[in-house]
Amino acid sequence: MSITVNIYYSGTNGNARKFAQDMINQGIVNQIRKEDGNLRYDYFFPMDDNETVLLIDSWKDQSSIDIHHASPMMYQITTLRNKYDLHMKVERFLSDDEIPISDLIFIRQ
Repeated sequence: MSITVNIYYSGTNGNARKFAQDMINQGIVNQIRKEDGNLRYDYFFPMDDNETVLLIDSWKDQSSIDIHHASPMMYQITTLRNKYDLHMKVERFLSDDEIPISDLIFIRQ
């Protein structure tokens, strides 16, 4: 089982996208992806909202998230989030890693 966290960063004047770009340019994203227990760390842009960025962040378990939250990278992330005056909406999901057979007929691989 894994934990996936969707974080919607919202701001004004394109600041959410600037934040994501800074996270990439400063190498923070690559550092997070290399952390033990990180399964995914990707940004997406909603087509109907230019002021929001979606981060899909997946971890092996809660312990991995706790270690990440205690890392120096969290200070960097918080500093950038404050720089761009972003607000967050957070959703957490636990994965059972099983797709029911009844759903498989709708999935094209």
